[in-house]
Amino acid sequence: MNTSEQSGKPLKRPESVLVVVFTLEQEILLLQRADDETFWQSVTGSLEVTEEPADAALRELLEETGISNVTLIDCNYSDSFSIRPQWRHRYPVGTTRNLEHVFLAQLPTRCDVTIEAREHLDFRWVSIAQAIDELWSATNQRALEKFVVPLFE
Repeated sequence: MNTSEQSGKPLKRPESVLVVVFTLEQEILLLQRADDETFWQSVTGSLEVTEEPADAALRELLEETGISNVTLIDCNYSDSFSIRPQWRHRYPVGTTRNLEHVFLAQLPTRCDVTIEAREHLDFRWVSIAQAIDELWSATNQRALEKFVVPLFE
């Protein structure tokens, strides 16, 4: 098993999921990262070694928000992004890009959210336009524009 020398943890697979949680009232759930308080995002996380994207999406949604009993919509779309330099030590040497699989989680209305304190500082529900404006990640913004915005046009 390859591990990160700094943490002793297994190296991450450069493949992840993005789960955009939204309501029929056109609100988007945003999470504030604990390791960078300026970074707001949707639910996201790396795939484990043998995990399939849909399984990772359900696991990450539950771990990061406590939301369960929701049917995920697989957008059958993947995007790629450059891994931030300060996080590259978590991946195999020379890895600079990550492949992200996009899913949607549609809720009828806001629900209780239980954030994982080691990963996130806070959460909030915002309008679609505000989410697009405040999201740090370009892939997260593109997912909203490509898959959520058309649902309400």
